[in-house]
Amino acid sequence: MAIMALHAAASGMKALDTKLDVTANNLANINTTGFKRSRVNFEDLLYQTKREPGLPNVDQEPIPHGIQVGLGVRIAGTQLDFERGPVDPTDKPLDMMIEGPGFFQVRTNFDGGPITAYTRAGNFTTNAEGNLVLGTQAGPILEPPISVPPDATDIAIGRNGEVRVRQPGQQQLTQVGQIELARFVNEEGLKQIGGNLYLDTDASGPAVTGPPQLDGLGAIAQGQLEMSNVDPVRELIALITTQRSFEMNSQAIQSAEQALQTVSNLRRF
Repeated sequence: MAIMALHAAASGMKALDTKLDVTANNLANINTTGFKRSRVNFEDLLYQTKREPGLPNVDQEPIPHGIQVGLGVRIAGTQLDFERGPVDPTDKPLDMMIEGPGFFQVRTNFDGGPITAYTRAGNFTTNAEGNLVLGTQAGPILEPPISVPPDATDIAIGRNGEVRVRQPGQQQLTQVGQIELARFVNEEGLKQIGGNLYLDTDASGPAVTGPPQLDGLGAIAQGQLEMSNVDPVRELIALITTQRSFEMNSQAIQSAEQALQTVSNLRRF
């Protein structure tokens, strides 16, 4: 019946509306430092089986196929793409990029309490106390905390995460901290909370922390930033295909409505 077509096409429009929202968010964050694009995964719904595959025919041979009518589609989930974004060489001493797996750890507030969050963004700066903080609106503090002396004339961050500074009257660099990174068994299971931050979940597994270049963690590159991995061409193509698919589903609804109208206009003579 056309009623099934109405519901199937409506489920398609609803799912495509979500895909449009995700694509628009990807495009909106095309210049966001460390941003990772998301993609929408679809799955078909249940099927109404009008004839089971393999039933015997008149010759008692199994029928090679049955009659099954699908009931539509739904969103299976949104999947993060952690492919590395392009490199922006800024030459700023507190800008950092992770070459390889890993996340910076920062301390922030979420749902009214302090919590450790994770980020690929490396645009760090210092606050009034000299602590390294992420250059976002909330400005979460790097964890473990690292304080840069206010009179530091030179800052050097090694690939192994050692932070060293030179102060007036000193010839040698003095270590003031050690950056530690985190990695996850399933990084696609992280929860996005905005502000370039992620939280661990049961899907991601607990964070495995350590210094860079050890235990599968990447290295630190000073004076560089990892930019958004959004490909504008890919997203614009997705935008066009989503729009056209939305239109085709609306056409299916109109066709089903016309079929119902034809049935309702039947007259008994």
